[in-house]
Parts: sequence; structure tokens; C-alpha cells
Amino acid sequence: MAAADAKDSTDMPLRPRTAVPRQVAGRPAVLTVLLVLLVAAAYLPVHRHPFVNYDDLVYVTENPHVRSGLNWGTVGWAFRTFETTNWHPLTWLSHALDVQLHGLNPAGHHDTSVLFHAANSALLFLVLWRATGCLWRSFSLAALFAVLPINIESVAWISERKNLLSLLFFLLTLGAYVSYAKRRGALRYLLVVFLFALGLMSKPQVITLPFVLLLWDYWPLERVALRSLPFAFRGKTEGGVPGKMRMANSEKRTATGGQRLLLEKLPLFVLAAASAVVTIIAQRPSLDSLQRCPLSIRLENTPLSYARYIGKIIWPVHLGPMYPYPSGPLPALQVLSAVLLLAAITGFVVRHRTHRYLVVGWLWFLGTLVPMIGLVQVGNQAMADRYAYLPGIGLLIMICWGLSDWAKAGRAPAVLMPTLLSAAVLALVISTRHQIAYWQDNVILWTHTLQITGDNYIAQDNLAFALLQHGRLEEAMAHFRKAAEINPADATSLLKIAMYEQDQRHWPNAIMRYTQLLGVAGGNRLLKARALTNLGYVYLRDNDSERAGSSWQEAVALDSENGRAWMGLGILAQRGGKIDLAITNYNRGLSFDPVDVGYLLLAQALDAAGETQEGASARDRARQMSKDFTNAQRTADELLGPAGRR
Repeated sequence: MAAADAKDSTDMPLRPRTAVPRQVAGRPAVLTVLLVLLVAAAYLPVHRHPFVNYDDLVYVTENPHVRSGLNWGTVGWAFRTFETTNWHPLTWLSHALDVQLHGLNPAGHHDTSVLFHAANSALLFLVLWRATGCLWRSFSLAALFAVLPINIESVAWISERKNLLSLLFFLLTLGAYVSYAKRRGALRYLLVVFLFALGLMSKPQVITLPFVLLLWDYWPLERVALRSLPFAFRGKTEGGVPGKMRMANSEKRTATGGQRLLLEKLPLFVLAAASAVVTIIAQRPSLDSLQRCPLSIRLENTPLSYARYIGKIIWPVHLGPMYPYPSGPLPALQVLSAVLLLAAITGFVVRHRTHRYLVVGWLWFLGTLVPMIGLVQVGNQAMADRYAYLPGIGLLIMICWGLSDWAKAGRAPAVLMPTLLSAAVLALVISTRHQIAYWQDNVILWTHTLQITGDNYIAQDNLAFALLQHGRLEEAMAHFRKAAEINPADATSLLKIAMYEQDQRHWPNAIMRYTQLLGVAGGNRLLKARALTNLGYVYLRDNDSERAGSSWQEAVALDSENGRAWMGLGILAQRGGKIDLAITNYNRGLSFDPVDVGYLLLAQALDAAGETQEGASARDRARQMSKDFTNAQRTADELLGPAGRR
């Protein structure tokens, strides 16, 4: 790798070129195809994988807008909605297009994600090569990125399409910026702004891109004049070329000062600020940084997460989709060790700052992780592999350029770096294939996650849901109970346990669990309404009509479109002989939740009111939609009781 770079002119800093050197011509196309083949070799198994029962439901399989495919209604919704506490319309449209093309067959959705990752790997190579002129170093970095196991979550998890899309536009913006830096013009700059906007509409994590462009002005584009830097360079820079000579070329080319470069990025900073405001508005319901995770814990977790990301990029073991905060305080020794590691790397970079790629790579890694590092906590994760998809490129810059310079300085054999690259890529492909195997089944995925993360109530919940899909009810309930034990405020497990107790007709236990759920629901109006609705039916079965009515009244006050609560109020009205009110409530409930039992209840009320023809029509509707009409009739009779029937 190093030897090849030393032999051709592609190792020189960016400058206008009239022709590609003969010894380089054709190589980029071949290497680009090789990168695509690498991605295919590593990620081929995901074609057979299912949807993951964590976010894939809300992003695809149970989202009515996405399920309707790509149409004008979906387009309008995508740009209006804050669903999943995000504003990323292009991501929604990408999922809708997949449904349009592949339906709900997960294979097509996975294939699209793999294609996006292959495109990102190829773009990363081409953009770096064009910016730095270093063909083999750029290829080495892109090859490692293509098969890096920490990137599996971004590719194998369909919900993380937003990660793939945002990086695609991030890289396109970098490429457009290289063209603009070579020859400034209004249209070229507008293209940079437009592509950045598309990236923000895919996922707001690319909000740091204006800062990355400032880093690129420093290296590899070298648009920053030497006298405008905060520290002077002495001696030699990367590649053994005298720093004074390189900067002289750069200053003649651009003569751009730091202040002018900052002003140049002003429209991009405005876009980033607007995206930040929209993101805060969208994520307000899940901003629980003070309630669930104190600031002191988040501050301690920050260096620890940085260090763990470095570890998982370099030594990819114990990877999983969810790393929760520990139940107790963070180990002081681990936090201190992480701080010392970050300080040591920073010190190394400062000491060797004449190698500009070290400064840029390290600041790229640190800076692009800031939005996801947890200082402002959204969700329950302490860290997540998907967050390293963009920041990890910074570390790869340090590694690939650093090892190449080391090999050249030590006059290593020409075959050393290509051999090391081949061995590393092969090892990473094997590791990636091994890690991907955990994603082939939801039970396997969450069982593995529990093995590597310990007390993880979210993994317990998701494993329980996966077991329910396989009909393993009692095993699933054991995991729901474990989740509630780990986190007594976990609404998901409490709701499932309460529903289980209700189905088992353990009325006191069900009442206790629903009451507990109401105590932790906070400002979640829909969750409260659902709990109150179910609680009302428990009270009804326990012959407590007064509490049942109170629960349903409170439920419809929280959610006026709660069909089951309106049905309950209809039952109470019919039991009390208020047939007209019962018919009104049934019709209102059926308008929101048309179910067979509801139409059978309405039929009996219409019969009691003497409207037998309408009653027969409602009964026919119930028969048409019911999968088990006999059981539906039995349920309706039980709900009404002797007093409510004719």
C-alpha cells in the first residue's frame, strides 16, 4: 500500500490535474468494483434475515403510511410527521419505496440496505482519493470500512436506513465540496448546501458536517494559510514533503484565511441550527436526561463511551444492538482509564501535529460523535454501535495514513502493507459474517444481547416478544417479569404482565399491575388511556361497574378516539337500560375500532330498540369480519351479562 503510493503522483496534495497518470488510469474503477464485491461477500446472509422486532415494526411493518407505499399521501405525511421522535422525511420515503417495490418481504429491504452500504464504501474511497490524491490509502480505508463489524447494526437492521442515507449524502457533500474548493462558484456551493440539506432530512446526526468541512480545509485540501493557524509547523509533514513547500503551494492556490473559511460555512451553520431546533422539538417526548439519567452519570459515561467505541472499532467483540446504562454507578477506575486513554491519544496527536491527518482524524472522531454521545440523553442506551458509522471514519484515517507513513519511514518491504491490509480485511470479513449470524432470528439476537450486556430490560422485553411470536407464552412472561424486576418503571413489561393476568382471569393481580403501570406512565396519554381501558374491563369482569365506568370516562378524556373505551361505556349503558346511549357509544367506538365483538354488541342494542333490520345488518357485518364468530358471540354475551341481554 505504502510502496504503491510512493510510486505514483497520486500521493501529492490536491491540485488541478489535466490528466490521470497512466499508471493510475483504470485502477479506481477496478477498486470500486472490488469494494462492492467485499460488501457483498460480508453481507450476503442478511438477504435471508427477518425484520427485527425492535423499531422495524414502527418504521415498516406496522406503519400504515409506509405500508401504503410511495404516494403523495405518504410524501406529505413524511414531511409533516415527528413519529419515532425524529424528522427524517427522506428516510420514511426510502422505506415507503421499498414497500412499493418489495412489499413486506424483508429480503428486498435488506438488499436495499446492503446496496446503500456498498455505495457508501465506494463513495468514501472516491471522495478520499479525489481530495488527497492517495489512491491506495483511500482504498485501504474504504475496504476496512466496508467490512468493519461495528457497522453491522447500520446495515443488517432495516430501521437504520437513516444511518446509511445520511452518510450517503454526507459523502456526496464532501465530494461536492472538493469540487468547490478546486474552483469556487455559486452553483458548486449551492450543490454543497443542497446535499447537506438532504443529509439532514435523512438523519440529523450529520449536523456536524460544517465543522468537518473546516477540518478538510486544514487537511487534505489545505485551504488554510499557514499564518492563520493557531500553531506553527516545523520540519516535515506527511509523506516526507517539506511543510513549507506544501503550504506555499496551498497559499498560492487559495490564499484563504480562517475567518473567510468560517464565513463561507455560514449558510451551512444556519441549516445545522435549524435542524437542531427541529430535532429538539421532535425529540421532546423522549428527552429524559434529567428524569432517568442524572447529568453526573452522563458526564462519566462520555469518556467511557468514547473509549469503548475505539475498542469496538479496533477489536470488534461483544457487539449488540443495545448497551444500557448500568443499574449502579459507573466504575471509577474504568472512567479514569478512559480519560487517560483519550488524553494519551490527544497528546500523541498534538505532538505529531505536523501529520495533519492525525489532527483531522482525531477531531473527526471526537466531533461527529458529540450529537450521539449522550450528553443530552434520548432513549435508554449508554452507547450504540450504529453511532460509530460516521465517526469511525476518523479513526480509520489515522490508522491508514499513519501506518503508511510508518512503513515508508521505516523503508518496509513493498509487500508489507498490502499483506497487512489483505489479512485485516479477511479477518474482518470472517468476524462480520460471524456477528451477522446473530441477526438471523430475533430469539437468537436478543439471547446474545443478554449474554453480552447483562441486566438489559429492553433486551428482555424484545426477547419476550420474539418468544411470543413462536407461541412460547410462559417463557415470554418469564422475560417480561425479569424486565420489570430490572426496571420497575418499564411500561412495556408492566403492560404485558397486566394483560397476561387479565387473560388468566387473575383480577386482583391484573388490577395491581395496571395501577402500577398508571403510576409510571408519566405524560404518556395514549399509554394511560390503554391501561385505563383494560382496567375498566377488569373491573367489569370483577362486577365493579362504578370503577369500570370511571376508568373508561378517564380513558376517553385522554384519548377521544379510544374505540374500546367507548364500547365499554356502551356496555354499561345497555346494562343500565339506556339503549339509545348504548347505540350512540357503540357507533362511536366502531368508527375508531371496527371489530366483530363491537358489531355484535351493537346488534343486540339495536334489537332491544326494536330496530331488528339494522341489528341483522350489524350482525352480518360481524360475521363477515370475524375469524371465530362463535367465540365472538360468546364474548359479547359475557360482557353484557344477563342484565344487558334481551
